[in-house]
Amino acid sequence: MNKPLTGLRVLEFTHAVLGPATGLILCDLGAEVIRIEPVPDGDPTRKLKGFGMGYFPFFNRNKKSIGVNLKDPRGLDVIHKLLESTDMLVENYAPSTMDRLKLGYEELASHYPQLVYCQLKGFLPGPYQHRTALDEVVQMMSGLAYMTGPVGQPLRAGASVVDITTGMMGAMGILVALRERDTTGKGQLVRSALFETAAFLMGHHMAYAAVSKEPVPPMPARVSAWAIYHQFETSDNQRVFIGVTSDKQWEKFCQVFEQQDWLNDARLKTNNDRITERDWFLPAVREMISKYALSDVLVKCEQAELPFSPISHPEDLFHDEQLIQSGSLIPTTLPNGDLTQLPSLPFRLESFDWAESASLPTYAEHTQEVLSHLGYAQDTIELMKNDGVVG
Repeated sequence: MNKPLTGLRVLEFTHAVLGPATGLILCDLGAEVIRIEPVPDGDPTRKLKGFGMGYFPFFNRNKKSIGVNLKDPRGLDVIHKLLESTDMLVENYAPSTMDRLKLGYEELASHYPQLVYCQLKGFLPGPYQHRTALDEVVQMMSGLAYMTGPVGQPLRAGASVVDITTGMMGAMGILVALRERDTTGKGQLVRSALFETAAFLMGHHMAYAAVSKEPVPPMPARVSAWAIYHQFETSDNQRVFIGVTSDKQWEKFCQVFEQQDWLNDARLKTNNDRITERDWFLPAVREMISKYALSDVLVKCEQAELPFSPISHPEDLFHDEQLIQSGSLIPTTLPNGDLTQLPSLPFRLESFDWAESASLPTYAEHTQEVLSHLGYAQDTIELMKNDGVVG
């Protein structure tokens, strides 16, 4: 089944999370994504340890890989031959790297006017544009880390949220540029940056500061907009999040937990009343919840149609019934041959679904295929491999 971007080609000059996240979206939407990896060992992301072990397996499914020495004129010739039939270029190298390689936007735009060129950097043009940035750096710069941790203990979010969101914004910009190309016949430069994306994520906190005229407290110290919107400990030493965000939910909460006295208490009549009384009321709720086992709390919250959740771990998602039955996990073969399940794009179109398997390219797995399609003779390919021009 054809997907929306079937028939379009992407050249991806990327590493780590930011650039590959953009490529992942385009690839899942049907584009042919060719990763340009350095000779002789490929993208260093493949070999990262620690939390980096998950980067390559998630963000590079179903892409093609070729190894190219971009400092060799013959390697650049390969890229230019590819560019003749390329629709999109995605890069997240350090500032000015692509310009030094003579692959910057200004260098290519006049030769390939149809090309949509996406730069993914730490900062948009401005005073900081030459700085090197990382997800964690801009979480600190934007106030996101301040908002996440307790008072005096800024803490980065538990996922690479700025890298991934910036990559999503880059993909969105590319799709807009493709739509404009349908009308004008011309590509253009698309820019997306970590710091500006992080600032966008902080927009509602900035609005709070503008409205309240007060410093914004970090999330653990905030006064929630809802009186019951917290984690609670259960009798079996588990934790559960419960939210009560409307008067209807408040009524059902009191009913399922058999707290008619609270429902009749004039001090707790409205949500704002309950916030005012939080000094005694919240400890009372905590004590009440602590008498139930987690399984009982989950059943009651389901009955009351409340927002609720146990505190899950990432590995719990492999077995989540919602993800499994909604088809939101794609069978994926890891580099060592193991089979796992990883998340699909989190939206659906009526015209097609995501049901498919995924595999990860080995380094330079597709060099032979791609160069052959470009018209390179076999002996030329072998010579270039021997000379370290391609992998």
